[in-house]
Amino acid sequence: MKKLLLSLLAALSFTATPAFAAGGGIAWDRFPKERLNDVAALQNGAKLFVNYCLNCHQAAFMRYNRLRDIGLTEDQIRANLIFTEAKVGDLMKTSMDPRMAKEWFGAVPPDLTLVARSRSAAGQGTGSDYLYTFLRTYYRDETKATGWNNAAFPNVGMPHVLWELQGPQKAAFETVKDSHGAATEVFKGVQPLAPGKMSELEYNAAVADLVAYLTWMAEPMRKDRVRLGVGVLLFLSVFFVIAWRLNASFWKDVK
Repeated sequence: MKKLLLSLLAALSFTATPAFAAGGGIAWDRFPKERLNDVAALQNGAKLFVNYCLNCHQAAFMRYNRLRDIGLTEDQIRANLIFTEAKVGDLMKTSMDPRMAKEWFGAVPPDLTLVARSRSAAGQGTGSDYLYTFLRTYYRDETKATGWNNAAFPNVGMPHVLWELQGPQKAAFETVKDSHGAATEVFKGVQPLAPGKMSELEYNAAVADLVAYLTWMAEPMRKDRVRLGVGVLLFLSVFFVIAWRLNASFWKDVK
């Protein structure tokens, strides 16, 4: 439990800066929630996660064999999703040295087990909305050490690991003046500098799958919790009617 709380705090600290930026920055796009009920999308998201995220980040509170809950067998997990000496029952950890990671990126990449639940803002949307926007608004910025910047998280230290899929993008800004004549640069979107391995539609779908997996990983029991909650509420509704009628029957002769 102590490690779980520390992981959540790390994720919150990782996202503290973009929370301020989002308050006066770009609006978050809505994550397509139907992906959460699409087993094929979750499986593709898991593949993208282990190929592009697990090299630097880890999900130290998720075991590989938990992926059986999204329809994968242990043989499929072992053959397609484990690229180290880890076993199917092991936690999803990275072999990156934290000290080296801090030297390269300025901070240790946070654990992503709970990132989809730890990131939200009033009036902006859910953590899934933020991640969906974040992974689609990277653009080239040669003034940054990594060569990348992000509209949802300005001055982010994380490079664009999916750039080969999306293709390099440039930011489009528009100068807007307020009632006092002060000029402000407003982000209008990203535009391709060169084609990637995927079309824009394909890339957006891939990001949606990855975010769906991150959302599922943050709470694998969500569907069971919702189903149990609905059952409990239905039981209480029926029990209330029975208790009400029993009470009326017991007291009907009392004046």
